[in-house]
Amino acid sequence: MDAYGRDKEDLLVRLRRIEGQVRGLQRMIEEEKYCIDILTQSSSVQSALQKVELILLETHMRHCVTAAIQQGQGEEKIKEMMEVVRRFSRS
Repeated sequence: MDAYGRDKEDLLVRLRRIEGQVRGLQRMIEEEKYCIDILTQSSSVQSALQKVELILLETHMRHCVTAAIQQGQGEEKIKEMMEVVRRFSRS
């Protein structure tokens, strides 16, 4: 089974872009750029990672959780999802 479905390529593109942004942050610090500019770039990286997390969360719910429910094993997956939601709500 293709675990990430149609989202796989999108996720990889996003992660590569984030990787480039992080390298840019490193360069900015090496070059002693203005702190606010670095913070702005850092915020962009965090937003991009949050989008990746949301795509992964939705993919997990659509595939793994749905399959578990259909197989009568939904309770465990729902507990797992609630732990993830709690973790997200703390960040």
